Amino acid sequence: MYKYKKSQSKNVNYDFSGDVVFENVTYTYSKNTPLEFNALRQANLTIKKGLITAIIGTTGSGKSTLIQLINGLIIAETGRTIIGNFQLPASTKKIKYVKPLRKEIGLVFQFPEYQLFQESIEKDIAFGPITMGVPKDEIMKKVPELLKMVDLPEDYVSRSPFALSGGQKRRVAIAGIIAMDGNTLVLDEPTGGLDPQGEEDFMRIFESLNKDKGKRIIIVTHNMDHVLKIADEVIVMHEGDVKKIGKPFEIFRDTKLLKLIDIQPPKLYQLAYKLKDKGVDLTQDEFRTIDDFVKLLKKKRGK
Repeated sequence: MYKYKKSQSKNVNYDFSGDVVFENVTYTYSKNTPLEFNALRQANLTIKKGLITAIIGTTGSGKSTLIQLINGLIIAETGRTIIGNFQLPASTKKIKYVKPLRKEIGLVFQFPEYQLFQESIEKDIAFGPITMGVPKDEIMKKVPELLKMVDLPEDYVSRSPFALSGGQKRRVAIAGIIAMDGNTLVLDEPTGGLDPQGEEDFMRIFESLNKDKGKRIIIVTHNMDHVLKIADEVIVMHEGDVKKIGKPFEIFRDTKLLKLIDIQPPKLYQLAYKLKDKGVDLTQDEFRTIDDFVKLLKKKRGK
């Protein structure tokens, strides 16, 4: 809960940790030009607190537009975005309390390592919190812990971020967002360009932030295996519309929806559909891992 003095006699309290709600939100790029593009049309949805929510859809479906609306990088042209008890009505010209909003809603772009610019890793990680008013000594003490959280050695603090590999740079950039200690982490294709092991490492980090630290995670991704493994809820976008919201199992058993949005289901569901053709139907069950899948298969076969 943040408390801001609005005047000598009145205070305003904002809590950004509650549900994120979109009410009749529309957003158009290059409006009234030959390049006009309707990225969102009358979107109505809720992203719940405390969950890992995946947003899926093909390129141009409205995913990135949706997440930029959450922390005010762009403003809706109709409707409103509500973050906890803080509102961003359509056509807002200037966002009041934008710093605390963006502290609480940390947005990580697809290649966050391009945002590194300080001479040392510890300075890069500490830059955001210091800008937000956190005492320098306080955040500097936390840097080794933050490095450990993203699976980097604690003695990296004095190294230059530019001497690191691409994957390590991304870990530093994400540590900087985590350092802001906001309630919500929004991730736009955070594993793009990483090798499979790097992808798995990041999924483990995000899942830990949710389960161990209570952070809400909102992730845009094309990797349906990741969605199945960690998402509590999935928002399906298509051509600017919200097509469906549900648990991963509800989404991946909906073959008509997957065909409409032109997305292949996770590998385990691809296997499940092949087994269904052979008379063994697991598609109505809930499974996230190969171990879950094998247990269900044995049960179906009576073993």
